[in-house]
Amino acid sequence: MDGDGKRRTAVTAEAVANGDRAALARAITLMESRRPDHRAAARDLLQTLMPRTGAAVRVGITGVPGVGKSTAIDSLGSLLTARGHKVAVLAVDPSSTRTGGAILGDKTRMARLATDPDAFIRPSPSSGTLGGVAAKTRETMLLCEAAGFDVILVETVGVGQSETAVADLTDFFLVLMLPGAGDELQGIKKGILELADMIAVNKADDAGPRAQAAAAEYKAALHILTPATSAWTPPVMTISGLTGDGLDALWAKVLDHRARLEATGELAAKRRAQDAKWMWALVDERMHQKIATDAALRARLPEIERQLSGGILSPDAAADEIAVLLGL
Repeated sequence: MDGDGKRRTAVTAEAVANGDRAALARAITLMESRRPDHRAAARDLLQTLMPRTGAAVRVGITGVPGVGKSTAIDSLGSLLTARGHKVAVLAVDPSSTRTGGAILGDKTRMARLATDPDAFIRPSPSSGTLGGVAAKTRETMLLCEAAGFDVILVETVGVGQSETAVADLTDFFLVLMLPGAGDELQGIKKGILELADMIAVNKADDAGPRAQAAAAEYKAALHILTPATSAWTPPVMTISGLTGDGLDALWAKVLDHRARLEATGELAAKRRAQDAKWMWALVDERMHQKIATDAALRARLPEIERQLSGGILSPDAAADEIAVLLGL
């Protein structure tokens, strides 16, 4: 980058570090751009701000549609800002791959946080790949930390692999469930339960006995799984995102989990492992970009695919040809 570009990056970094919300929004937009010059500027910007990152509590939140994620996040975030925290909410939406867009209604779904000066809400489009979700959301998370946000709530709106992507970004993974487990419990993927650091049964305000019964069933389900760490056994509790009941206790559990994992060194190890996954996600993304933009490779691909489908080339041999064209 030329001198002027470096100076512009430095000014932007200073503005982000000073908590300038407009600068933060511009920086995130820069991170999401696919233009090579923007990517270079974004890389320099993030590198400059890296020393200011890492101190925030990072919480991933998922749940089936209708479980009340937005209401719960709105209430929890408002509780935390009232206590003096600065809260950033990042919404991951892998379902937007057809349009490349993101959730436009986040600010209307979280009415209190949307007008809270100590909160920041930002949707993160997937850009077509789960690796892209992880990379762009993580970069956004780091920018928010550099801007002084000490609590990052990452909401996954999609289903399936998006939960794994968000769990790989955060320190604590909260799974929200509906009251009245029953058939729902049967449909829960074992992988989601294995990711959970806590299960919270939401909407307990109007389903008291059913919520308690559901919590008991989820506790029984968790007992048959081996915890990810001996330092933490995932709890199950009931909450109401609407009334705020149970959110104090929920946040206390998040902080307890953090304290325990910090004491054993597991939190730092977890973040190092996440950094490695992020790096490989970026490598994979750049490999796909190279395939999509390399003229010689694109010209040769139809013939390689024809020979593959005709049985002339094995998949391994076809992959070797592509690797050679990529200079690997």
